[in-house]
Amino acid sequence: MRKISVIFVCMGNICRSPTAEGVFRSLVDARGLTELIEIDSAGTHAYHVGEAPDIRSQQTAEQRGVDLKNIRARQVSAEDIAQFDYVLAMDSDNYVNLLKITSRADQHKVHRFLTFTEEFSENDVPDPYYGGATGFDRVFDMVESASQGLLEAIVDRDLKA
Repeated sequence: MRKISVIFVCMGNICRSPTAEGVFRSLVDARGLTELIEIDSAGTHAYHVGEAPDIRSQQTAEQRGVDLKNIRARQVSAEDIAQFDYVLAMDSDNYVNLLKITSRADQHKVHRFLTFTEEFSENDVPDPYYGGATGFDRVFDMVESASQGLLEAIVDRDLKA
């Protein structure tokens, strides 16, 4: 069976997308699907390349049993979009930025992440960078819900034989 690949994308790859990478990896590991699903994250901008996730993202995730310490920020590329099966934008701005570097043939791979949950009515996972701790908690809740929906979609669409 071919491995399914998923990349989460926000602006700087230090808050939302590494949180999504960590949460999704945790869910995939818990289901015993690690060998079948490749997971990564990146940012549309190169502001923080090489940096660890924001300490507030790390603390929020750690409080909920998810480790983000080994993730390092990087910038997404057109090659990533060609390589990954699911390219998940955290918000509308990043969705538009991703489409700008995506070939027509690969545009079907790019999704707004919150389309994988019905629990939240918003279209965008808000950037918590300039807010307080409650923003990081809210982002984690949104990411966790959408990650569960994404995993179910992948299992149903891609992993059932």
